[in-house]
Amino acid sequence: MQIYWTKINKIIDETPEVKTFLLDRPEDFTWEEGSHTHFALEGFNAGDKPNRSLIRHMSICTLPHENAIGITTRIREQCSEFKTILRSLEVGSKVAIFKTHTNVPLKRENKNIYLLSSGVGLATFRPLVLDYFERADNVEKIHSLNIDSSQDFLFSNIFESVPDKKFISQFVDNRKDYYEKVKNLATDKSGIFYIVGSDEFLTQNMEILREQGIEPEQIMLDKRKDVRDEFISSVYIAK
Repeated sequence: MQIYWTKINKIIDETPEVKTFLLDRPEDFTWEEGSHTHFALEGFNAGDKPNRSLIRHMSICTLPHENAIGITTRIREQCSEFKTILRSLEVGSKVAIFKTHTNVPLKRENKNIYLLSSGVGLATFRPLVLDYFERADNVEKIHSLNIDSSQDFLFSNIFESVPDKKFISQFVDNRKDYYEKVKNLATDKSGIFYIVGSDEFLTQNMEILREQGIEPEQIMLDKRKDVRDEFISSVYIAK
């Protein structure tokens, strides 16, 4: 396993609780849209075994051509040891990344794509949208729907409807409106539905999609195949 040690190049305050950490890109480090990585703080591998409290599984919110590895996360006032340390880091601080992989690349199957997210889950979708803007081949349209009760919606400069590019972006701040919109989107029986958020959020969305006749193979989750299969089974087979 290769561990890439790099430095924080810039820290962006996206909202009062959300920060984006832009990391220097190691020369031989590359990734695809929708990728996640293991993001670790100094000291995580100092002992005989990795200190898992200093490691988090994070989405990369940038594309390689931006020449920075972007990590966006919410840091509340009351937070974990990891987030407390992360909040104290400054430009120039060292961090590590390793085991980078994507479970949610942009599928180009001449279908409509629906991006369903909660809060900072939108960071996973930022590179998919940018990739689509750069090359729309074999994608009919993209429709993003995000719920965030804080009303501090992320990446509003990118997640803005562009009719000419067949891109629709919607933000809502309550569950009732959100799930009603999900039902409406699911009238497209051949669409591809990406879902990013908490496990509860994934399950609730899949239950609605199942009720509307959306098949498991139309659902994309940012989970390893075995974990994804468990989630799918819990909704589609157990019911």
